[in-house]
Parts: sequence; structure tokens; C-alpha cells
Amino acid sequence: MSDSAVQGGTGKRAAGMGFIMIAVLIDMISIGLIIPVLPPLVGTFAGSASEHTLAYLAVTVAFGIANFIGAPVLGALSDRYGRRPVMLIGFSGLALSFFTTAMATALWMLVLVRLFSGAMQANAAVANAYVADITAPEDRAKRFGMLGAAFGMGFILGPVMGGILGDIDLHLPFYVAGVLALTNWVYGYFVLPESLKPENRRPFEWRAANPVASLRKLGALKGVGGLVFVIGLSSLAQLVLHTSWVLYTTFKFGWGPKENGLSLFAVGVMSVLVQGFLLKHLIKHISGPRLVMLGLASSVVTNLVWGGATAGWMMYAVIVFNVLGFAAGTVMQSLISNAADARTQGQTMGAVASLNSVMAVLAPVLGSGLMYFVSELPRGDWRIGAPFYFCAVLQALSLFFAWRHFSRSPGADATVAQAS
Repeated sequence: MSDSAVQGGTGKRAAGMGFIMIAVLIDMISIGLIIPVLPPLVGTFAGSASEHTLAYLAVTVAFGIANFIGAPVLGALSDRYGRRPVMLIGFSGLALSFFTTAMATALWMLVLVRLFSGAMQANAAVANAYVADITAPEDRAKRFGMLGAAFGMGFILGPVMGGILGDIDLHLPFYVAGVLALTNWVYGYFVLPESLKPENRRPFEWRAANPVASLRKLGALKGVGGLVFVIGLSSLAQLVLHTSWVLYTTFKFGWGPKENGLSLFAVGVMSVLVQGFLLKHLIKHISGPRLVMLGLASSVVTNLVWGGATAGWMMYAVIVFNVLGFAAGTVMQSLISNAADARTQGQTMGAVASLNSVMAVLAPVLGSGLMYFVSELPRGDWRIGAPFYFCAVLQALSLFFAWRHFSRSPGADATVAQAS
């Protein structure tokens, strides 16, 4: 299916990669802006490092629970009404949540707004479904890599901007993020075409849209099976890492918003480099299953070294080392998308988002819980890396399940793109 094969909902404009990549880029810049400053903002409502950790735990768990419930519903709605209106809901929800967070005067307000934001936000899942709508199965790994590059570019620009703005005022990045989210809504309303053809839409069913039913259907897809465990465990590791990063570098190296913004800038650069440029060459020479397993193995080593790092520069060195780790998730996503038909892409991607949301509920409990126990240790103590050691164990388990799945399904890489 070519880009021009699907006509959008904005006039006669054809849906294409360029449109969705711009929307995702703006979306991720707005989200990335708040990453270096949300933990310090939460800390303004706490009196000690341990209270800070527990407060951040409450804020992140609230988002994860709401997103777990909301993501499959929004994904199923996008299968019924199209991708564009659901993305508009997400953009408007983000804008409102950013502005409300900037004006919050108490911790309960932050928790409440994260509940709202989590329920309204499923843009990543819907964007993946959008790409699947306009792309032939054999090209999806390459296209998901391009989309991943847009996510990565957002992480290049967002966190470093957030860190710089946060050095001026902790609330400023949230106002800027809100303006960007509103800009994205305007772009989505007037420019972004619809990707889902009318004949590929299907009725909305609450029973099918609930998160538990969505996860069951995901596991039942032919060719997916054990990959659900791989996705779940590796997602949990990534989210524990995400939850712990700023607190870890603050407690261990004394980093502030600017330093954390720069480190996340480096993560974004590597994400764009791997998914936007290197992935299409990697999948020509390495089979999908092997690429997934090599990426997971790389992530095991990466987390161990991060946890034991004795100087800030080592965090950057490991980011550069973990090339294959940035590629594994995209290949797994391609395998799952190809297992679903044209009428269920939204629900399938919503189910993946819901699975990630389950992990997003567990991650702050585990990551922040581990940080709580080590938060009062002296700066530089190796035990402060406890969340990263835990991530290494999760990635090792994920690698085991991937090996077991692919050894039982030797043809699993047949639908992974061989990019031209």
C-alpha cells in the first residue's frame, strides 16, 4: 500500500509519513520538555529526599493507571472513528495537563492532572496504527524506524530545552509544552489527514476495548505469543530506567535539570541515529529475531554499567555503546503490527500501549521504591544504582523469553522488512 492509497479526512490530502512524523515530533518535544523538570517540581512539595521519591512515585503511578485503562479504549475508538480525531483528543488533553501542572500549588493537584493526562493520552499507539494504515507489512520495520527517529528527535530537542528553561524557572517548560501541544492540535485539525479508510473501520465495543480483553487478544495473535512477555519485561525495564534516571543522577552525581536535559539529549541523538539511519542497514544483514536478542543482550550490559558508573561521563559513553538496544523495540513492534489485520491496528497498538501502561504502573513502584531505600546514601555510592541492576535482570529475563519464542518459531522474521 502506498502513501497515496489512503485519502485523509482533511480535504483530499493523502495520508503520508511526513504528516504523522511532524505530529509525533511536536508531540514528543512537548512531552520531552517536562522530563528533566517534573521530578524537581514534585520535589518542591517534599521536605526530604525520601519524601521526594514517594511524591514522585504517586505522580507517576497515577499516570500509569489512567493510561492502562484509557489507551485500549482510545485505540479501539481510533479503529471506529479514525486516527485523526483520537490524536486531537490527545493533543488537547496534553495542553490542558501541562498548563494545569504549571499552575499547581499542591501535590494532590499534580496527581489529579496526571490521572487526567494518562487517560487522555494514547498518541504513540495511535501514531503506530497510523503508520500501519499507510504501509505494506514488508515495509513496516523501516517505517516504524522512521517514526522512532521522530520520537528520538523529540527527545533530542525536548529535554535539552526543558533543562535550559528549567534552570530559569521550573514552571516555564510546562507553559512552553502547553503552547506546543496547542500548536499540534491546530496542525492536526487543519493539516493532518486521516489514514484509516472507511472500509477498514469497525464498530466500537466496550467489551473488546477493556484493557484485560485487549491484552488477551494481543497474546492470541498468531506469531506473537511469547513476545508479550518480551515486550512486557523490556518495557518494565525501560520504564524503571525512565522513572529512576533523574533521581539517580541527582543523588549520585548531583546533576540538575540542565545536566539531565543534556544526558537525555544524548539518548535522543542515538535513537535518531539508530532508528532513522542505521536500522534499515541492520535489518538487511541481521534477521529480526537475532536483532531483537542482540539488542536485549546489549541492554543487559548497558544497565549494569550505568548502575555502577562512578562518573557522569560514563553515562554518555554507555548511551553510545547501546546501539543495538535502540533497534530491538522497533523490530518487535513490526512483528506485532504485521500479526494484526487492517481493521484491528488501533486496538492492537492500543493493547501494546496498555501493556506498557501496566508496566508504567509497576515501574515507579519498583524504581522509586528502590531509589527510596538508597536515597540517603552518600553521593557516589555504588548501591544508588540499584534500579539499574534491577533493569539488567529484567532485560536478561526478556532475552530468555525472546530466545525461547524464536527457537519455537523459526519463521518469525519472515515479515520483518528488508529495507531497500
